Amino acid sequence: MGTPDFVIPVLAPLVDAPGIDVVAVYTPPDRPRGRGRSVEMPPVKEYALERGLTVCQPAGFRREEAREELASFRPDVLVVAAYGRLLPKPVLEAAPGGCLNLHPSLLPKYRGPSPVATAIRDGIGSTGITLMLLDEGMDSGPIIAQREHPIAPTDTAGSLTADLFRAGADLLLENLDGWVKGDITAVPQDDNSATFTQKLERSDGAADWSLPAVQLERLHRAYTPWPGLFTSWDGKGLKLVDVVPLPALDATDSIPGAVVELEHPGVPCGVVTGEGILGLRSVQLEGRRASDASDFLRGYPSFVGADLAGRD
Repeated sequence: MGTPDFVIPVLAPLVDAPGIDVVAVYTPPDRPRGRGRSVEMPPVKEYALERGLTVCQPAGFRREEAREELASFRPDVLVVAAYGRLLPKPVLEAAPGGCLNLHPSLLPKYRGPSPVATAIRDGIGSTGITLMLLDEGMDSGPIIAQREHPIAPTDTAGSLTADLFRAGADLLLENLDGWVKGDITAVPQDDNSATFTQKLERSDGAADWSLPAVQLERLHRAYTPWPGLFTSWDGKGLKLVDVVPLPALDATDSIPGAVVELEHPGVPCGVVTGEGILGLRSVQLEGRRASDASDFLRGYPSFVGADLAGRD
């Protein structure tokens, strides 16, 4: 059971592993996307069809027909990776081996919907992947195995999520046979040590220029690919596509939010922050394509000197 492209590396080795039969792949229904509202299938479905696998796309499991269809496959175990659907008790109990879930954090830390983005935002040095047995709580089931993974200074939520699920695929294969045979015992989580994450909102990506530049750069990486780090200029949204934290100018008396010209290689301008300057390498003005900051300044020279904090 999965949805986005970054969990295909979890499904692929299961399909190729000797002694494992993937009897069905569950993914949400196709839905319209983009301005043209053309119907697109989830990436996991596209891969599954290419491999000749049976694909099921129930809207949920409230209906008896959906639960009966799942039971008809007589699965030994269900593997869940970023499926995006709540699983009721009948589904959790549909297989003797239960529902094994890969969660991209070292549980009980960072339970909830945004563990990777929150870990990057918090500036911690490492996170990890947890193989757990799902229960009816939020990422609260007992732990089967875990693997720590470093957070690189260049990691975004997108790149780190992909790395974690690739590591999770290995962790799953290393433990699946032993779990099904009953040779591995899951260990309950310490609920007293649990921390929780929140669902990301678009508003989370609005730059607060009173924050230090190093923190804004972490937010940029935490919110890539979505919602991104953005601000507004001249009445339009401005996405900060590529940024770098820099020390404050020696002689600047500018206030946070002011755009200043820089003499830094590859970084022609930046924004004064609560501490330091957030250098801009590339930006994207609303309704335009992303462009190198140097090209942007040639087209919009008045950008230097602007106040992105919105003061009159």
